[in-house]
Formats: sequence, structure tokens, C-alpha cells
Amino acid sequence: MLGAGIVSEVFDARGQGLPAFDFALCTDRPGRVRTDVGLPLVVDHGLDRLAAADLVIALPWAGFRTPPAPAVLDALTAAHARGALVAAHCVGAFALAAAGLLDGRRATTHWRFAGLLAERHPEVTVEPDALYVDQGTVVTGAGAAAGFDLCLHLLRREYGATTANAIARDLVLPSHRDGGQAQYLTTPVPEDSRDERLTDVLAWARENLHRPLPVAELARRALMSRRSFARRFTASTGTTPHAWLLGLRLSRAEELLETTELPVEEIARAVGFGSAAVLRAPFVRRRGVPPRAYRRSFSRTP
Repeated sequence: MLGAGIVSEVFDARGQGLPAFDFALCTDRPGRVRTDVGLPLVVDHGLDRLAAADLVIALPWAGFRTPPAPAVLDALTAAHARGALVAAHCVGAFALAAAGLLDGRRATTHWRFAGLLAERHPEVTVEPDALYVDQGTVVTGAGAAAGFDLCLHLLRREYGATTANAIARDLVLPSHRDGGQAQYLTTPVPEDSRDERLTDVLAWARENLHRPLPVAELARRALMSRRSFARRFTASTGTTPHAWLLGLRLSRAEELLETTELPVEEIARAVGFGSAAVLRAPFVRRRGVPPRAYRRSFSRTP
């Protein structure tokens, strides 16, 4: 039920200049489907609905240890073969693996079942710590609430950061979470007031991306030694200060490319890269295209 709720909320028809998604739930046996919380869900569409879908997301189901019916596997492979983007949330990855769509690819699933996926499908490189893994035409996501991370990534990839951020705001969600599943394996209970200091420093960094922001300065503002700050930062966010800042700078660059007519050189300085030449390489690694090409695809300015 959680998986169905996540995708239906993200791909809801909102209007207000946002994409008008044609969303549908499908099953090999249309009708009443019993969910994990005991509530019945009426699914009107059969597998034929997948034949026209641009995006197919395999949701988690209780019987994932048994491969889906052959008709389901055939429908998934047919959708992928004709060019649809195929994704999986949580243990939905087992369906893609059974269909052979993860062979030779990297993938993730709920951390609790990552070992089982790797054991059942040794041809798949399982990354148990990732929130999602994008392999081009096949994307897999981690479990439970990480379905939001998966869906927002798909929106960011296909429609740009502005659309993803707008829908994330509507759902009262962060548009992008840094780090991976590892940070959620134990309950993150603050040990002392340093967590509040860290939160304040991160908020300050977001407002000062135009500055160099060396780790030493961030640590000083948090009233910590550089080593303690780096350790605390990684424990709290699941990533390093450098990787967090790089992702933040690139996300802001994407938004400015989409929503303003500022020259790329000026955008690069505004987000802390110093010049367009310095921005170009990390931007291409993240998006696959240089900033100017990204602007041509996703610009929202008249």
C-alpha cells in the first residue's frame, strides 16, 4: 500500500504548469487486490496498459520471493524492448531481475533483502547502500520511503530540477537526499547538541554557495575540530562534506539554468565554481550534457 501511495502521489495530476501525468495501476489479474495492510485495492487495468506506458514502475509485493507470472515478466521485457523506462521500488527489483532486465547491471533494493537479491541473481551487481541506482533505461530504488527518492530522481532526470522541486514542495519532502541506505540502518538519535550546530551550519552553507566553503570553515562554525566535524557530518548525512556541497552546488546550478537567463559564467560563480569551465566537468558527470545543452532542454524562461 505504501508503494502504491508513493507513486500515485508523486505522479498525481496537479496542474499549475506541472506535467499532466496519465497514471494507472496495472496487474495481471484486474479486480480487487488485497494489500499488506488488509485494505482491498481495486485495480482496473491489466497488463495491456503497459503497452503504451513511457514509464513502468514495478512495486513491492508480499510474494516477491516467488517470481511473478510469466505474463508479467513478458510485459516488463516487452515494455523495455520498445523503449519504455522501467523502474522498480523496493523488492520490485526482484521482478526486474526475474525478467532478466538487471543482468549485467547495477541495482539496489531494500537493504534487508539486498543479500537475497545478490544470491538469487549473481549476474546483478547489487548496491545495498544506494537510495537508487540509475542504469539508463532501468532504474531501481531502495525500500519504503526511498520510493520518493526514486520518483523524484525520475522527475529530475526527465523534467528537470524545477519540476522535481515543485512536486517535492507540494509533498513536503526534500527534493534530494544525500547519502544512502546505510545512514538509516540504525535509529539516528542525536547524542548531544552538536547535531543542532551541524544543522545550523548546513543551513548557512546553503545560503552561501558563492563562497569557497572549505571544511575548516564549516567545522569552525560548528565549534568542532575538522576531524570531528567530518566524522559527525558523515554519520548524520551518509556522505562527505565535499560530496554534499558538490551536489548542492550542482542542484542550484540546474535551477538557475532552468529558471533564469543568467549567463552560464555568472551561474557558475553564483554557486561556487568560479567559472563556467570549472562547472562544466562535474555538470557533465552528473547530467551527461554540458550546462548550455541542459538549459536548451529544460529552460522555463520565455
